[in-house]
Amino acid sequence: MPQNDVPDFTALLRSAERSAVHLEMRDSYMEDEVFAAWREGREVDLPSAYEEWRSLVEETVARGVVLRRARVVSEPVTDYIRWEHSLTGPHNVAVGESVRWLPRRLASDLALPGNDLWLIDDRLVLFHWFTGAGEWAGHEFTEDPDTVKMVVTAFEAVWERAIPHEEYTV
Repeated sequence: MPQNDVPDFTALLRSAERSAVHLEMRDSYMEDEVFAAWREGREVDLPSAYEEWRSLVEETVARGVVLRRARVVSEPVTDYIRWEHSLTGPHNVAVGESVRWLPRRLASDLALPGNDLWLIDDRLVLFHWFTGAGEWAGHEFTEDPDTVKMVVTAFEAVWERAIPHEEYTV
């Protein structure tokens, strides 16, 4: 589908009735002012965009939606992943997300999609595209049953092997 047919993400997450899962497979993403501050050893304050995310997750979880995030990562981890890990407990887990980490070396025999994604209620997929440097490049939305089935299978395989956030150290 063309990018202009992609629903607003907030509306998409608010449409979830049972589950929303997020699969992340990159070792770094676009530069972020909070990441830059963390990397430089400066005090890190979560900007309002993060607070909006926290509120959206709290609202979603309060409706009974199970929110899971799995990250496939290379080891040793990049500074970006180390930063994400440091924020995950107080930022993601604290508001109701379940997060697991899968070392890439444990994923070699898994068939994984080529892009990061969100899967809503095992029926809607929103793929995210990034450049090689981790900059945002676009997204694609699909309800194609074969694609959805592949994504469900891939996510569940990652989730089964992945290490809960509380047990994964970087």
